[in-house]
Order: sequence, then C-alpha cells, then structure tokens
Amino acid sequence: MLSGFDDKSAYALCTFAYFSGNADDQVRLFKGRTDGHIVSPRGPADFGWDPCFQPVGYDQTYAEMSKESKNAISHRSRALNALKEYFYSNTNANKGSWS
Repeated sequence: MLSGFDDKSAYALCTFAYFSGNADDQVRLFKGRTDGHIVSPRGPADFGWDPCFQPVGYDQTYAEMSKESKNAISHRSRALNALKEYFYSNTNANKGSWS
C-alpha cells in the first residue's frame, strides 16, 4: 500500500485519560509515542499492525520482539509510565509514600 511513497516513517501513539471524579479537576492526558517505520510484514500476525511496525533503532518489528522487549519501548508502556509518575508524584506530595 505504501510502495508509491519514499517516506515510510510512522509513529505509534497511545493516550490514557484520567479524571479524578472531583468536579474541580480537569481530565488529564498521558501520551506515549514510539517512532518507527512501516516495513513489509515480519513475524506472527497475532496482534494488529505489529508485523509491519519497526521501531527506530531496532531491527525487529513489534511482532518479532519478545513481549518483554516490546513492552519496554511501546507507546502504551510510555503512556502508562507517564500516568504512573503522575500518581506517584501526587501521592508522595499529598499523602506520603505510596507502595
């Protein structure tokens, strides 16, 4: 589908939204992004577009990576880490440490 295009750059983006339920608070968005390229599909076709997305700096597609490797760099894990950091910083600032 992209054979007519020289630029095959792409990125995967995930956004988590959080609302505390407090009427005075705003919805907060936490984004995670992984830059990559669209490539000819490689690896198992278990999950969506994983076989055709190769992150920058890696020689494997998401589908070819182990679950641990993919999760360490994925757009979802980056968004979730941003959300976790928000919870940790607000809990530590307001209530002491959170474990």
